[in-house]
Amino acid sequence: MRKVCKAMSLLLSVFCAAVFAFIVSGNINIPNEIITASGQSLYFGDVFTLLRTKAETGIRRVDAVEKGYDESYTVTVKILNLFPVKNSKVTVTQREYVVPGGDVFGIRLYTDGVVVIGTDEVMTAGGCVNPARESGLKKGDIITAVNGEKVNRNREISEAFEKSDGKPLMLSVIRDGKKLDVIFTTALCKADGKYRAGIWVRDSSAGIGTMAFYNKETGIFGGLGHAVCDVDTGEIMPLSGGDAVKAAIKGYYKGSSGNPGELCGVFEDGKLGTLLINGDTGIYGKLNKIDKKAEIVPVALRNEIKTGYAQIISTIDDNGPRYYDIEITKIYSDKDSHSKNMIIEVTDEDLIAATGGIVQGMSGSPIIQNGMFAGAVTHVFINNPLQGYAIFADTMLETAGLASHNTEKLAS
Repeated sequence: MRKVCKAMSLLLSVFCAAVFAFIVSGNINIPNEIITASGQSLYFGDVFTLLRTKAETGIRRVDAVEKGYDESYTVTVKILNLFPVKNSKVTVTQREYVVPGGDVFGIRLYTDGVVVIGTDEVMTAGGCVNPARESGLKKGDIITAVNGEKVNRNREISEAFEKSDGKPLMLSVIRDGKKLDVIFTTALCKADGKYRAGIWVRDSSAGIGTMAFYNKETGIFGGLGHAVCDVDTGEIMPLSGGDAVKAAIKGYYKGSSGNPGELCGVFEDGKLGTLLINGDTGIYGKLNKIDKKAEIVPVALRNEIKTGYAQIISTIDDNGPRYYDIEITKIYSDKDSHSKNMIIEVTDEDLIAATGGIVQGMSGSPIIQNGMFAGAVTHVFINNPLQGYAIFADTMLETAGLASHNTEKLAS
């Protein structure tokens, strides 16, 4: 009898340990928020059961394919329908389809306001002064108006400073996303007799990147997978307008540990489209012309993306886009970062031999897994060019929906 009790106690201990292990595993691996396609069932393993506990209706969705209503509800996840694990919010959405990119394109961006990239002293008859420091203006501030007059170009703000006659000016400034007013007084430069502000500003940016996808019905495209940022301040360049233009790759610098490589591209004649959004998830716009014969692929939802084999489409020479093998090594299902949702590793011998792995300019290279658009390359690891971050496809499609909505409002 004693042996039977010991055996039963041992079995109970093993059972409890197994249940505890599944609870911990479920909490870690089952996302708090799940997005699934219409008609697709949820499955996390035979041991887990799902109980729908709360439904919401009338959830409005605006995307690059169609406008409609998603269904949203909450499920309680249990083990063997007995032991609760967690509650997860489920959103059922319509499957989206896009044309995967891989082509490089030129980015010509104009800012909404001017970005302060540095300050300097002004030599006056009484000595050196620093008007920016005295006013509280800082590097990274975005000046949007002077005395209520909007400014978007360097010459506009320079003219306003020169005509100030030394009188205080009211600058409308955006700092860390917040609006504030700065009282600014220029200084009379001893060298040329003009009123100077002692600040360096930038009103535009240019570079190349890779187009991740475009929608064949709307012409909305997305690229880079991360924002275009100012090289001096690191701040996102506020977009007032810009163009996507044709570009060609003329070579590349091979990457190595501690020294990221780079695609060497040049702008060519020909405007591809208009830029609409520069944000955390990439650069977005509308194409002028669409290839109606281009093949579309389904967009993978984040819970459909798995670690393992995948491919990227990249352009590294004048032969155009090509598929290269990679591995998705880690997925951050609930990560807050907009552009660092996955870790990928290049395994393709041809790409490693040529560029050393991921190089600057490849940001936006679409990731294809199981025939679906799963995401796009965003960053390279400085100390290991074989690895980098990537963004979820559905994250980019959410921003593309805003771009599509903006064009519709402009048209109306």
